[in-house]
Amino acid sequence: MELTKLVEGLPSVSATRPYFNHAVEFKRPTTTEERARMLESVGLNVFMFPAELVSGCDLLSDSGTTTMTNKQWASLHEGDVSYGSNRGYYLLARQVRETFGPEFFTEHAAPPNAFLFHQGRPAESALFTAIGRLGRNLTIPSNGHFDTTQANIEANGMRALSLFSPDLNGGSDSRFKGDMDVDALKKLLQASAANVPLVFITITNNTGWGQPVSMQNMREAAELAHHHGIPLFFDACRFAENAWFIKQHESGYGKKSISEIVREMFSHADGFTISFKKDGLANMGGGLFLRRNGLFFKKYPAVPDELIGSQILKEGNPTYGGISGRDIMTIVEGLKTATREEYLAHRIGQVRQFGERMLGEKLPVVTPFGGHAVYLDVNKFFDGTKMRPDDFGGISLTALLLAAYGHRACELGYFAFGKHDPKTGKESFPPNNFVRFAVPRLRYEQQDLESVSEAVKALHESRDKIPPVKATYGRDLPLRHFKARFEFAAR
Repeated sequence: MELTKLVEGLPSVSATRPYFNHAVEFKRPTTTEERARMLESVGLNVFMFPAELVSGCDLLSDSGTTTMTNKQWASLHEGDVSYGSNRGYYLLARQVRETFGPEFFTEHAAPPNAFLFHQGRPAESALFTAIGRLGRNLTIPSNGHFDTTQANIEANGMRALSLFSPDLNGGSDSRFKGDMDVDALKKLLQASAANVPLVFITITNNTGWGQPVSMQNMREAAELAHHHGIPLFFDACRFAENAWFIKQHESGYGKKSISEIVREMFSHADGFTISFKKDGLANMGGGLFLRRNGLFFKKYPAVPDELIGSQILKEGNPTYGGISGRDIMTIVEGLKTATREEYLAHRIGQVRQFGERMLGEKLPVVTPFGGHAVYLDVNKFFDGTKMRPDDFGGISLTALLLAAYGHRACELGYFAFGKHDPKTGKESFPPNNFVRFAVPRLRYEQQDLESVSEAVKALHESRDKIPPVKATYGRDLPLRHFKARFEFAAR
């Protein structure tokens, strides 16, 4: 009997990881007392807590926290740190064209259409600063603006409008709850298209629980925007993860490669911003890319020169844009890895298994699970306790999780997205109140994430003993969750 037939008749077992450990780093052991003292000294703000004291899993962010591959580490030695036109610039140009489409990076073009920045945030700042000068009472609609995107828009005198999918908070079984509400977009454009300089879609939707956006939704949003002469942009930080969900769950894409799906996604866009610290699998880098002769390029011909001016003033020579020549090389390799199906299957599968473990512990996590994080519903977590909205239970929860168990997570709820009116003393709250557990790429194993689940379960069982917090500094500041200080308060 042939060996192949014998093998085919055997039962299947769980698969191993598609990679093995190349190097390890031992953590610094810390005690509960040491972590508690440090947390008190930084005002319970987990962003300010020293990373070397995080003895468990650091799930604060998946941005720039990737464990790089051996090819990325090797590429560092080939980095060219020349001030102008370094070798990596041309390799990155080639890889951007290969990944997203040939129209998005034309070397040495005048005016340029590709702009490098040290991360995605300054790329957004440059874009929205240029757009903000185009007129007054402008609105940027999106399927869900993230905190810093919204802040960049508002800092330039524009309104950031999130048009979340109706399925997001409903009982729908949709696998694409990150979609934009195209009906709401249609009404907006019918009423005030002249005040909408561009439409923005975040893939995946970080503010909307990390949920993916369907190809159909991108197509419909593009057609609607283009009908009104308005460019469509992507926040493309997690483009590869979004493509994986399309392949798995959208009809007609199951047999297409990730690369083919990515190309089709970006065929609908006139431009995109990206942090290469996510699906670029790099520790630093970002960019802004415009479709050569696309709608944005034609409608705003002066903007590209303004963007390169901003780049030179704030980042450096346009051919490195604030990214070291070594880091550029890691982005080139990272983009190649990010679209590999075996990598994405493991990456998204790990997040799903983490979420399922939390679900199995009877913890109120959001389903279906997205590609980069598990979101815990803070209101449901504290259901049956005395915790009120302005007690900011998510801040209490993240502080205790870090002090007691050494795991760091991020509150993205009533404090992060809420606002305080100092005149009335009242808080305005967003529709959702979450703690996000963002899983760094290629960094942790199942045992690590199981420890997080057990720790959150332990806190859930003692949730009636978790005290509220009050802000002692920064409650009225923009982006206040990065800056504020807190202390536990008596009821």
